[in-house]
Amino acid sequence: MGRLTGIAHRDTKRAPMETLEQAQVSDQTGVAQDSRGKPGDRTVTVISARTWREVCAELGQEIPWTTRRANLLVDEIDLPKSAGQIIEIGDVRLKVIVEVAPCSRMDEQVEGLTNALKPDWRGGVACTVLQGGSISIGDAVTVVEAD
Repeated sequence: MGRLTGIAHRDTKRAPMETLEQAQVSDQTGVAQDSRGKPGDRTVTVISARTWREVCAELGQEIPWTTRRANLLVDEIDLPKSAGQIIEIGDVRLKVIVEVAPCSRMDEQVEGLTNALKPDWRGGVACTVLQGGSISIGDAVTVVEAD
């Protein structure tokens, strides 16, 4: 079992990510009204803290996880590397739809970040919300097979 160690959203495209201690998650707005949180296949994005630490070590610098522009940071658990699995955070259920492919925006922030995120699903996963609810830092995270 893992735990939720970060929550973030942004009000508009290219705005800085704002971290939160808790947030509402819904299939209509994603995490706390995130600008990318629209109904569909990419409502919420999730990244692994372990993987992020590997990327930072590879680049030889500490980089805030929010640089990746993901909504949720999970630790002590491996994220799925295939579509269809379910990530449960408290009462919230997220279905993994696709790997998040890093874009050139990553290199605008840190040179080399795009390539460091490319292998082995390091960029995280994009999810659709199956069941919304409230989440908080420290919540338990589990990965289960799809129903």
